[in-house]
Amino acid sequence: MRGVTVKGGARSWLRKTVLGVALATMVPLGVSVLGTAPAQAAYSPDGMDFYVDSVMGPIKNRVFRAADGNTNRVVYALDGERARDDLNGWEINTDVAHALTAANINVVMPIGGQSSWYADWNSPSTFLGLPAGTASQQSGSGITQALSGGPGKSYTYKWETYLSQELPNALRDRLSFSSSRNGIFGLSMSGGSAFMLAAFHPNQFSYAGSMSGALDLSLPGMRDAIRVAMVDAGGYNVDALAGAKDMKWQHLDPFQFAPKLKANGTHLFISAGSGLPGAVSDINATVIQAMGIEAVSLVGTKAFQARWAALGGGNIVADYPAIGVHNWKNWEGEMGRMIPDLSNNIG
Repeated sequence: MRGVTVKGGARSWLRKTVLGVALATMVPLGVSVLGTAPAQAAYSPDGMDFYVDSVMGPIKNRVFRAADGNTNRVVYALDGERARDDLNGWEINTDVAHALTAANINVVMPIGGQSSWYADWNSPSTFLGLPAGTASQQSGSGITQALSGGPGKSYTYKWETYLSQELPNALRDRLSFSSSRNGIFGLSMSGGSAFMLAAFHPNQFSYAGSMSGALDLSLPGMRDAIRVAMVDAGGYNVDALAGAKDMKWQHLDPFQFAPKLKANGTHLFISAGSGLPGAVSDINATVIQAMGIEAVSLVGTKAFQARWAALGGGNIVADYPAIGVHNWKNWEGEMGRMIPDLSNNIG
C-alpha cells in the first residue's frame, strides 16, 4: 500500500480542507469526468451481446468468456456516472476484459444506468413535477436533458434488483454461470455501488473492488456534489433516488454498512489516486477537474479504510498511487493490481 495515512484531528481538518477545495473546483466546471470521458466506442468482437428482460425493460450486457471455458469464476464490471447505452465504459476506454479473461475470469458488463448509482430508485427522475418527455432529447449533458424522456425517467431505475436477481438468474439459466462467489467492481459512482451489492447480497458476491469510489457519503458536501453530478450527467434528480432524510442513504453508504461487509467476510480492494497529474504539461481544464474529483475520492476512500480498521476488518487490499487523477488511465492501471487478489477470492 502506498501513500501517507493521516490520523486524528489532522485527518478531520484535512477532510474538510480537501473537500472544500475539491468541491469548489468541481461545481463551476460541471462534473464531466465522473465516469466516461468522451471516446470512440472500442467494440471488441470477443464479447457477446446478452440481453435480459427486467422490470426496466430489456437490458443489454456484454459478456466475455474466460480463456479456459470455466463457468464458476464470474466478475461484474460496473460503469461510471456517464454510462452509455451502447457499450460499457470499461470496454470503450480500457482493455481490462482481455486481462480478466486471460486470468480465467468471465466478465459481465451491464450496459446503461447513467447516474443510477446502480440502486433501486424511489420514483422516475423528474423535475418540477413535469412528466418525462416534456422536452425533446438534447445532445450534450446537463439541464438540457432534465425534462427529456429515457432511462430512469420514463420508468423507475431498479438496478439493484436487476444486478442481484434478474441478471444472475439469466446468466445461470442460459450460460450456466455461477451465481455465487462472484466478484464485482466499479469506478467513481459505481465503486460504492459494488460495495453495496456485496454487502446486501453476500451469497452472490464474495469480492468487491472500488477505484476512486465514493465510499463515505456522510462527508461534508457529498450529497450536493451528487446532485450536481446527476444533473450534469444526463439531467437526473437525486431526490428521485432518495430524499434528504431517506434511510436509503445508509443502504448506499459504504461507511455506514461497513459492518455488514465485515460480517460477510467480503474480500475488498480499494484505491484512489493522489489527484496529481503525471506532469505539469498535462494540466488543462479537464485535468484540473479530474484532480479535484480524485481528491474527494481519496478522502472518502481513506475514511472508509479507517472505519474498516476500527471494525477490525481484514480481507482488504489498498493501493494509493502517487500519481493519478479521475480518469480511465488511472483505473486501468489499478485493475492490473486488483486482478491477482480478485482471482484468488472468487469461484
